[in-house]
Amino acid sequence: MERILVIGGARALGAAVARRAAKDGYEVVVGARDRAAAEVLAGEIGATALRVDLQEEATLADAARVLKDGVDHIVTTGSAPHDVRATELDRDRLLAAFTAKVVGPMLVAKHFAPVLRPAASMVLFSGVVGWRPGPGSLVKGVTNGAVEFAVRHLAADLAPVRVNAVSPGVVDSGAWDRLGEGKKAALLDKSAQTALVGRHGESEDVVEAVMWLLRAGFVSGETIHVEGGARHRSA
Repeated sequence: MERILVIGGARALGAAVARRAAKDGYEVVVGARDRAAAEVLAGEIGATALRVDLQEEATLADAARVLKDGVDHIVTTGSAPHDVRATELDRDRLLAAFTAKVVGPMLVAKHFAPVLRPAASMVLFSGVVGWRPGPGSLVKGVTNGAVEFAVRHLAADLAPVRVNAVSPGVVDSGAWDRLGEGKKAALLDKSAQTALVGRHGESEDVVEAVMWLLRAGFVSGETIHVEGGARHRSA
C-alpha cells in the first residue's frame, strides 16, 4: 500500500485530499500544525496523525524520522495569507507567507528526500492569484508565483522523484465559510463570472488534479492550473 503524507491535511483542501486518498486505498498520514484536528480527521478516515508545521523545521525533521520506513507521496497545502498593500507589509507575516508556500516545502524536501521511495512524488499548492496581479494580493501573488519555479527546480534536484504543483482558483472548499453566507456567495459568484467555464471551483475539481498527479509518472516540474481558465480572462 502506498503511503501519502498530506501536510495541511486537517482542513479545507488538505482534508479533501486526505479523505479521497484514504477512499482510494492509500495509507494516509494527516500532517497539521493542529495535532488535535489532525487526529480527529485521521480517526474518521482510518489514517494516522502527525504534528507537522511548515513554520517549524524541527517538526519536519521529526515527521521524517517517524516515517523513516518510507513515503510514496507528499502533498503540501499550507498557506499563511497576508493580504495587504505594499505600504502595510509586516515583515514577520511576509516571511511566514513565503515559508508556508516555498521555504517550508523546500525544507520538506530536505528532510524527506532520504525516505522517499522509488517513483515517489511531491505536490505543492500554488494559486491563480500568482497570475492575476491586483491591489492587496501582492504577497499571495508573489508566493504563489514562486511555487511554479520551486517545483521546476525541486524536480531537477530530486530527480527521479517527481515534483509538481496544483494552482487552484476560487474553490468552495470550506475555507471561505468564515466570511458568512452572504459574502461567501458573492465571492463565489464573482469567481464564476471570471472563469471561462462559467462556474466557481469545487473541492473535487482540485482533488482530482492532485490524485492524477500522484499517478502521472511522466509528469514532473509542472504546474497544473485548476481555475476554469480564469487567468486567461482580463480583469
